[in-house]
Amino acid sequence: MDYWSALEVYKEMVLLYLEEARRLVNGHCRDFEPWQIIGATLFITLAAVWLKGFLFQQESLLSRMKKQCFRLIRKIPFVSGAIQSQLNKALDDMSASLCTLKNGMGYTKKLPSKGLSQKQVLEKISEYQTLNEVKWKSGCVSGAVYWGDDTLTNLLVKVYGDFAWSNPLHPDIFPGVRKMEAEVVRMSCTLFNGGPNSCGTVTSGGTESILMACKAYRDMAYERGVKYPEILAPVSVHAAFDKAAHYFGMKLVHVPLNKSTMKVDVKAMKRAINKNTAMLVCSAPQFPHGIMDPIEEVGKLAVRYKLPLHVDACLGGFLIVFMAKAGCPLAPFDFRVNGVTSISADTHKYGYAPKGSSVVLYSDKKYRHYQYFVAPDWQGGIYASPSIAGSRPGGIVAACWATMMHMGENGYVEATRKIITVARKIKTEVRKMEGVFVFGNPEISVVAIGSNDFDIFRLSNALTSKGWNLNTLQYPSSIHICCTVLHTQPGVVERFVSDVREQVAIIMKKPKEKTTGMGAIYGMAQSIPDRSMVTEISRGFLDCLYSTEVPKSSTNHMNGNGKAH
Repeated sequence: MDYWSALEVYKEMVLLYLEEARRLVNGHCRDFEPWQIIGATLFITLAAVWLKGFLFQQESLLSRMKKQCFRLIRKIPFVSGAIQSQLNKALDDMSASLCTLKNGMGYTKKLPSKGLSQKQVLEKISEYQTLNEVKWKSGCVSGAVYWGDDTLTNLLVKVYGDFAWSNPLHPDIFPGVRKMEAEVVRMSCTLFNGGPNSCGTVTSGGTESILMACKAYRDMAYERGVKYPEILAPVSVHAAFDKAAHYFGMKLVHVPLNKSTMKVDVKAMKRAINKNTAMLVCSAPQFPHGIMDPIEEVGKLAVRYKLPLHVDACLGGFLIVFMAKAGCPLAPFDFRVNGVTSISADTHKYGYAPKGSSVVLYSDKKYRHYQYFVAPDWQGGIYASPSIAGSRPGGIVAACWATMMHMGENGYVEATRKIITVARKIKTEVRKMEGVFVFGNPEISVVAIGSNDFDIFRLSNALTSKGWNLNTLQYPSSIHICCTVLHTQPGVVERFVSDVREQVAIIMKKPKEKTTGMGAIYGMAQSIPDRSMVTEISRGFLDCLYSTEVPKSSTNHMNGNGKAH
């Protein structure tokens, strides 16, 4: 049988099967009226659409079922009353902790009828400064303040004052600020080995830098037909990516870490890539444990699947670019890595600029175009802005530029060498101590400490009593110190290591003893299955920040790392 004869036979068989199927369907429908068939079809179609929408949402079905279950439980009268009573107590304690004032102090709730003189204002400012109880200048705080030197401070105050009324939104009126902003971006691109087409913008901080990159890649995904864009990132990635997903209607897919290295599991990331993936993310380093993700390996995935790769270097960006010259080389992490399309780095951290400045950088201008917002038909004229804000403080831009010019490469390299030396000394000494361990192999400025023998929050409490202000972490429970220039002052690292060794030795005498104070609260928060309760307490914490009511009682202050306990 030749090819055409076989094809004709195959065609006849298909037609016979179709005819048989038609007879079968018609036979089943013979007993139904047309309106019943139409109604059933419409119902099944609507049910299918509803089921698809119910099953395939940004939040998983399991997560939604848990939330609904807890909502129902909390509606039980005696359960609801007990929970609300505990929540109210926690919020009252929090208010007393945060809003405690010195004796005789109150809140200003309306404008003075007559404006104060400059002398009177400065006296008020001095009064407010007496509320500071954490002595950050002595190097007892993890992160938060990254320089603090009076010489640089005086320069920044002078520069900011000169540009206090400037606004980059009006480059025709303030051309000097425009030039400085462009130079900050170009200097940053050069530091991260960007090519001639590399570019970026100045933002208000790491969160905005991350938001801008996510917004750009979301719009790129939309353009190629993706309806539900997903961010694929390590579970250790900064919470700003959760915020970006929430704001921009994206889904954040968390990829697990290698438990021994605390780096993202590249194989798991590869398995998680799908048609909705809008971007891949790595950290350099990540905030909780100070670990560098395997950026070169993830870069290969980005190239293979033609996906953009964002490197979040907000925390340590202005350290890692100087580490090779400081004698501490790292594996490639920047635009030298094929596949890396954007980088976020905070100039207000190890760039030592004043708070409120960061950069988001792109390997090519085509990516930055997706970040921009343009309203061409506004009655006020064509409106275009590079980032979230419209008006922006030109004084911050000028102060950032002044900082980078004042520090110079030599200043940054020297500061980097000192900080890395201090961090590695802490890592080495902690590893010698019985009862605690260091997570992974931190190479930058953060050293995270855990324990398999006792609740690590006991150590956090103990160190707080010794004057240290560290970051408390969860999943897994740990604490970390983020080393800054302030920790390189004579005797600071020796005192920290000595205090840790002393307190660990005391705790190890009774390792199973229960944790008290804020450590107990933080540990308990991790164990609460209904995360909406933790959210309520966190919202209460944020409410307290804006409270102008003097609490009736006071307790110990919350720690100063900006996290609700």
